[in-house]
Amino acid sequence: MGTWIDACATDDIETEDVIRFVHGGRIYAIVRSPDDEFFCTDGVCTHEQVDLTDGLVMDHVIECPKHNGQFDYRTGRALRAPVCINLKTYPTRIENGRVLIEI
Repeated sequence: MGTWIDACATDDIETEDVIRFVHGGRIYAIVRSPDDEFFCTDGVCTHEQVDLTDGLVMDHVIECPKHNGQFDYRTGRALRAPVCINLKTYPTRIENGRVLIEI
């Protein structure tokens, strides 16, 4: 069982957007879906270690800004080449207007 970490306020993330969260020397990407749900993945692309928080978020997909590889941020599944390794995902929950992630 992991530890729940307070990552940000729900208001810090616009719908279909992503923010960067760093904890313990690791980068995470926190995304707000068009359904107003929050998701957390590793924040670095599995292809060339590029920060995903500079990428495009649309229709439950986050796209790497370097080579346009895509991931489903709800599951971490790699969707489009050149990425072929899935992202790790982390449970999220909302408490008192705050986004918590379990790491």
